[in-house]
Amino acid sequence: MSQIFEQFCINLTNEKLQQHFNQHVFKMEQEEYTKEEIDWSYIEFVDNQDVLDLIEKKPGDVIALLDEACMFPRSTHETFAEKLYQTLKDNKRFSKPKLSRTDFTINHYAGDVMYQTDLFLDKNKDYVVPEHAALLCASKCSFVSGLFPPLHEESTKSTKFSSIATQFKQQLQSLLETLSATEPHYIRCVKPNNLLKPGIFENNDVLQQLRCGGVMEAIRISCAGYPTRKNFDEFVQRFSIMEPKVLKSCPDEMTACKRLLDKANLKDYQVTLNHR
Repeated sequence: MSQIFEQFCINLTNEKLQQHFNQHVFKMEQEEYTKEEIDWSYIEFVDNQDVLDLIEKKPGDVIALLDEACMFPRSTHETFAEKLYQTLKDNKRFSKPKLSRTDFTINHYAGDVMYQTDLFLDKNKDYVVPEHAALLCASKCSFVSGLFPPLHEESTKSTKFSSIATQFKQQLQSLLETLSATEPHYIRCVKPNNLLKPGIFENNDVLQQLRCGGVMEAIRISCAGYPTRKNFDEFVQRFSIMEPKVLKSCPDEMTACKRLLDKANLKDYQVTLNHR
């Protein structure tokens, strides 16, 4: 089934969030293992940076070509599609469906998605008059001015053309910058069945969702290292019940941790000063 402009924007969001997930769960986690000198083998994972480059990396990306088409009055969705085919024909993440003259397919992280270009140009045009938006932005009422924030420099060209896709991309980038400043914790939602009914668990579909979301690789990476980590003081406070006077008999907290681990007769653990 072919998708439309709105779904294109949603899928760009999914790609961005997947990259954020990849960055923290795959790249940073394995860099931490290397720093802590954990004995493990590097786990390969699918990086979706090339999909994001196809969609938003200038000059020859889908959004840039869409904006360019919108700035020419004689452009149609047919000429836009033809421009996509010419510019992106060698990109392995892009393809032209055999039975269509105007659709295009992107090989997303989660699989192939075919898009209809019919309304792409019309829906990408922001019909708010820039002068009107500037006037409302200058309003002394914070509610009104908040509805019309100043446009990014890239969205205010001499042609007065304002692109919905470019604005969306910039807002998405702002969101990702906010997320990157936090310590993320992820919850993956899985649809158990396509009937939307309780008590039904379709194994193959659930497994496909886990694979597409990178959950299987995340589990393998966690199993390769030590997913449960505590600072020395936290560990001693939590487990000193096994030997209440352990701190008094040890020169430091690291030694106390080792004694508690030995007392519990644990073997598969690692103590490191490089703990974050």
